Amino acid sequence: MGKEIHKKTPPSIDVWLKEAKADRVASRVGMFLVHNGVVRKTPKARVRLGHDDGSLVTRMEFSYDALKVDEAITETQKMDGIFYIKTWLNEGQLEVGDDIMYVLIGGDIRPHVVDALQYLVEKIKTECVTEIEQKE
Repeated sequence: MGKEIHKKTPPSIDVWLKEAKADRVASRVGMFLVHNGVVRKTPKARVRLGHDDGSLVTRMEFSYDALKVDEAITETQKMDGIFYIKTWLNEGQLEVGDDIMYVLIGGDIRPHVVDALQYLVEKIKTECVTEIEQKE
């Protein structure tokens, strides 16, 4: 059997924002957006595809490829008006209600920041992570 991975302690968004506002690029940022993904009880297939087999999620095994996440961040940093990005991803056996990930994006105007957050979260979720729902 492989090494068991234990979930991490989530970051403080207050601390993240304080750090972001003190960063050298802060004077160019007019908006920050935060994404906080959380393990939900409703299976992904039901929420995204409408397939309801009656099951409920009890836990999730979560892992990620750090190199792919870094590549996704690098791509997102090239988007118009994006000046600040910070991410945190959990790992291991997660319970319903546990934090899966945090993404903080800072940019010049709302449309740029919204687009970048959508792009990066989608890229991470589809190309960088493995989520295995355990159901009852």
